[in-house]
Amino acid sequence: MDVAPTVSSTPRAVDLFSGAGGLACGLTDRGFDVRLGSDVWSPAAATYRANFADHDFAEVDIRDLSAADIVAASGGVAPDLIAGGPPCQGFSSAGARAANDERNTLVGWYARLAAEIRPPVVVFENVEGFLTASEGRFVTDLLDPLFEAGYTIRLEKLNVANFGVPQLRKRVIVLAALGRHPLRLVPTNSATGAPGVWRVGAGLPPTATSGQALAGVPVRPDDRIAEVREPGELELARIRALRQGETMRDLPEHLQHRSWSARANRRVSDGMPTERRGGAPIGLRRLRADEPSKAITGAATREFVHPTQDRTLTLREAATLQTFPASFEFLGTKSEIATMIGNAIPPKFAAELASAVKDTLAEPQGSVSGEVVDFRSTNAEAMSPALTRVVDLVEQRYGISQPALALF
Repeated sequence: MDVAPTVSSTPRAVDLFSGAGGLACGLTDRGFDVRLGSDVWSPAAATYRANFADHDFAEVDIRDLSAADIVAASGGVAPDLIAGGPPCQGFSSAGARAANDERNTLVGWYARLAAEIRPPVVVFENVEGFLTASEGRFVTDLLDPLFEAGYTIRLEKLNVANFGVPQLRKRVIVLAALGRHPLRLVPTNSATGAPGVWRVGAGLPPTATSGQALAGVPVRPDDRIAEVREPGELELARIRALRQGETMRDLPEHLQHRSWSARANRRVSDGMPTERRGGAPIGLRRLRADEPSKAITGAATREFVHPTQDRTLTLREAATLQTFPASFEFLGTKSEIATMIGNAIPPKFAAELASAVKDTLAEPQGSVSGEVVDFRSTNAEAMSPALTRVVDLVEQRYGISQPALALF
């Protein structure tokens, strides 16, 4: 049986697919020595470097980053943690789910690279759609190399609102450890506003609402990420008509875009089956001041209306809902910055993730090897047929059953 590698007194981390640096924020906050950040997208690389000038950074495709490169950056030994979240566009429920998207292959590449280096802990983060994409293929692409390398693996779908982030954002988190049982992330907050989220964190302090989080965030005409975008006459009329919690679907017909009606009724015109009809898109949405924000995406500053003001969010407000500090500097065009903010791991959640890793590293070494100890794919009472198939696949492949619903 493999024995866990020795852990350094100040744990060293490598942040792959780093984006702007949301994970790096959380890791450094909890005392990790981030030896290397890496991302292939230039605006994200520039932003990361601007905020973490003391971190080495490799602006390369992960397929051009060797195990030897990573070990060298870590001082000639394996880092204590390798963490990353390959691009999610190939399987995000918010966009096109292209099973043959080349970016999807990065999941397996990431897992194989980590398994080759064999750090004490590996972390993977992604959108909830990762679980059911391509009938679970990417779940096995991720777990197979780690399982075969002797890692003990925990997979959970979590909502960042239960960890102090004023936002309802579901994420899949995998913690894999050598010679140790990876510890669960411990919720810090209760939350409402999304199915299942109320089941977690009962009795804990409620997470901040969007109204609370946005209070006092300055609007500054002289700061391009804190300036208000001026809407056109029709858009302003739509915004003014929306009450808290309402979307474009709730607008009177004369304020709806003509394409929305066509989308909502396309089964009539093109024969698409009812079960495949998505209906009119949500588009504009006014946030509720008494609940956490809906998930921040790259489109949030075009579509999310301030809960109490007749305007869409500024980039700085979107970053605030993602829990980036007010001092965090974003470089690039407004569109690039919006994408960076939407794709980021919320720093506050990243800090709780870092704590779980640190606690795992402090666990005594043992002889645990090649085991999936937890696979918590939902906090709801029922699963979709697609998710049920993936759970069955995991049970058969790794010998683990979906655990009973755990209420925190």
